[in-house]
Amino acid sequence: MLANMYGSVYVARVAMGAKMPQTVQAFVEAEAYPGPSLIIAYSHCIAHGYDMAHGAVQQKLAVESGVWPLYRFDPRRTEKGEPPMHLDYNAPKARVSEYMRNEARFRVVERAAPERFKEFLKQAQTAAQQRYAVYQQLAGITVPQVEPTPDAGESSETAESEE
Repeated sequence: MLANMYGSVYVARVAMGAKMPQTVQAFVEAEAYPGPSLIIAYSHCIAHGYDMAHGAVQQKLAVESGVWPLYRFDPRRTEKGEPPMHLDYNAPKARVSEYMRNEARFRVVERAAPERFKEFLKQAQTAAQQRYAVYQQLAGITVPQVEPTPDAGESSETAESEE
């Protein structure tokens, strides 16, 4: 989200195993964007502790639980009066616990501190729901078009005399 705040960077968050068309769309838009582009991709890893043959399924679960939101932030949309942020995922419908219990990296915590893990799951579920609510709001914001002002270093008298 930090790169989005610059307002001039194309940013996408993708998970090929969850939504291949969205991933392809993001790459096409990023390549066509006339400035810096950043694509943040979910990449499953052997260290996550599950069979890599199930990587696409786990990516889909990460998206459906809200752990891994999909979006595209394209500054060119502001020129058309559209919000620059476009969500490519829906409200979480899977439980975060379904996603986390598939991965050894989270099950280790569950075995070591079951009560702490329950609290962690509750916090993660709340965070996924809250993140979606915030992203929904951001995806509804249009950026007003303003007229350029004279250089900050110029006084208003200098700017007027040049006109």
